[in-house]
Formats: sequence, C-alpha cells, structure tokens
Amino acid sequence: MSTFKAPKGTYDLIPPESAKYLAVREAFAAPLRNSGYGYIETPGFENVELFARGVGESTDIVTKEMYAFETKGGDKLALRPEGTASVLRAALEANLHKAGNLPVKLWYSGSYYRYERPQKGRYRHFSQVGAEAIGAEDPALDAELIILADQAYRSLGLQNFRILLNSLGDKECRPVYRAALQDFLRGLDLDEDTRRRIDINPLRVLDDKRESVQKQLAGAPLLRDYLCDACKAYHEEVRELITAAGVAFEDDPKLVRGLDYYTRTTFEFVHDGLGSQSAVGGGGRYDGLSEMIGGPALPSVGWALGVDRTVLALEAEGIELELPATTSVFAVPLGEEARRVLFTKVTELRKNGIAADFSYGGKGLKGAMKNANRSGARYTIVAGERDLAEGVVQLKDMESGEQVPVGVNEIVAELESRLG
Repeated sequence: MSTFKAPKGTYDLIPPESAKYLAVREAFAAPLRNSGYGYIETPGFENVELFARGVGESTDIVTKEMYAFETKGGDKLALRPEGTASVLRAALEANLHKAGNLPVKLWYSGSYYRYERPQKGRYRHFSQVGAEAIGAEDPALDAELIILADQAYRSLGLQNFRILLNSLGDKECRPVYRAALQDFLRGLDLDEDTRRRIDINPLRVLDDKRESVQKQLAGAPLLRDYLCDACKAYHEEVRELITAAGVAFEDDPKLVRGLDYYTRTTFEFVHDGLGSQSAVGGGGRYDGLSEMIGGPALPSVGWALGVDRTVLALEAEGIELELPATTSVFAVPLGEEARRVLFTKVTELRKNGIAADFSYGGKGLKGAMKNANRSGARYTIVAGERDLAEGVVQLKDMESGEQVPVGVNEIVAELESRLG
C-alpha cells in the first residue's frame, strides 16, 4: 500500500465511477456547443489580485478560502477558486472583445480550489463546467444561459431541482438599497465579523446560512422594492423569456450569491435531495467586472455548474446513466501466432471505432476469459493454432454464451455488423 494519500478534502476519480463525471461534463457542454460557445482553458493559478478585485476582498472566498502563495521570484499567486475572473482576464488579454463579434461566448471545464471544512458535497478541490457571454447587455442572453443549464440538467434525467431567480439591481439603484439594508442590519444582534460586513458588503449578510442570523433577517428590506425602472423592465423580460421557453423558476428576493461582481440577474440551481449543500450550480450578470480588473466596460453574464454535486444529485434521485461500454470486444489469443494475428485485428477494430481490448501477459484460457468477463465486453474473440490453421477465430457472445467460427478476414466486418 502507498505511503501517500490524497490530500484532505480532495478525491480521486477512478473507473468505473469516473465515467459518471465524464458523462456529466459532456451533458453540460453539449448545449453550449450547439449555441455558439467556444472552448477556453485557463491556468490553474492566477495573480492573487485578480480574485481580490474581481471576486471581492470581503468575500469568504478571498479572506478565508483561497489558496494563496508566493513564488521564488516573488510573484503572489492563488489557485483559482472560481472560473469567471480567469476567463474574463484571458478574453481581455487576447483582445477577443475587439474582434467585432459581441458577445464573446466561451465555455470551460476544470478543477477549482477552496480551503473549506470538508463535508459531503463540499470539497477543497472540485470540478465545474462554466459558460460566459462577454460584452452584451441583453435579457435574452441571461435567459439563454438559464435555459441551457436547465436543458443540460434535464438531459441527465434530473427532475428534483429548482431554479431560484432574483435581480440585484445596478449602480443606480443598489446604493439606495444598500443604505436601507445597512440601517436595518445595524439594529440586529450580530457577531463582530458579521458587523464588519455591514460596512463592507451588507448584501453578503443576507447570504449567511446560520439559523440565528436568518431568523433576524425576516423583516429585512428587499432589493426588489428598490429596483429602478430600467432594472425592473430588464428583470421582467428575463422572466418572460424563461417562461416562454417552458422553464419553471421561483422568484427568491433574498438570493444574492457569494461573489461581489454580480449585478441585475442572479440565479441558482438547487437540489432538494442534497441537504445543506443544495446548490448544484448558479450564476448571474456581472456588468462591472471587466472594469474592476482593468478592462473596458463589457457587460457580461455567465454560470458555473458543479460536476461533483450533480453526480450526488443523480444518486439522490436513483438515476443510473446509460454509459457507453468501455470495451465491446475482448481478444483472447492462445499461442504466439494467435497473439500476433489477434493483436492486428484488435488494432483494426479500434481504427473502425469499435472499443476493443486484448489479453496481455500470456494468460491461459481460463484466466483470459475471466478478464474478458470483467471487461464487460459483449463479444470475445478466441483463437488458437487449430483455429488459425482452419482460417477462423471463435466469436463468443458473452450474453447468450453462443460461440461460432468466423473467418479471420471477416471478423472485423462481422463485429461491425453485430455492434451496429
């Protein structure tokens, strides 16, 4: 047994379980590819200031959860705790917004890192698929992303998730609400850390999950009552477009999400079968983020969907994904000549798109057939000296047990026909 183990709060993806994660990632990516989103990949670490400015210096992510370090050369870096700031930084650096085709539509998939108390559904290393539409202020974009996420979840068979929707206003109306909320919060019985948030970012107090805090927030002023006419009209159009697409949602006036950069539309996907870690994805509009990190004004919207929690949601609903077989054909050679011939046939099968594997290590028939069973292959090809002398191999159907001889030169075509 190895001396080393995976770090606390992390996990290894190992077959066959890892196939579920790949299937979830693909389900998230499929509707994005069909909607004009191009793939982007960014480094696993960035300048620490990118997240301090973009995510927000008062957020738990930056103050408590970020893995920050200094390199030998004195650079201050951080493992990425989320994807939006990195993707926007990369788009600005590559001048994608100057290509004349706005919005710039990008999707990504990767691992993210936060120092948190590990528990089921909350890890220090986790996987997300995200999408960003950069450079356009249009309610149809907000609606598009919500609809695409709904489509992705439903393609997996999930039913028991809900979409929560809210508007956080903009730079015109939010300051008025912010002042009213601060006045309300200062009259509550809150601990010192929470009181500090009142001055820095009072909306973050609304996101506090502690029951003792939530009870006191029952009478808090709601942002929807302070929205300016432009934000009200924008939000109403988002709601109408989502409704017209047949996507159900719930208005949640207390939904603020955990990052400083959100404006106007904000949304969250929650699954009721996951306990306290119920959010399986979320996102919103972030019209001022580009300027926060030194770019031009580029109104944008995006989301990130959690792969880990979606797998847990599938398990909670008892959904077994239909995963493609890792091996359709398994070859068992008996003798050196058969080893050479069958290896050539396995290579040919693979070139023709058929998943095929081979009995390595010179095992006898009994041991090789055990491997064939474990592989999950639908068919096994067996050949020995006598078979090859007659110009055939034995084709065994592993479901029915039926075994028939097939010509060596016809075996590939026969398997292509049987496997469709």
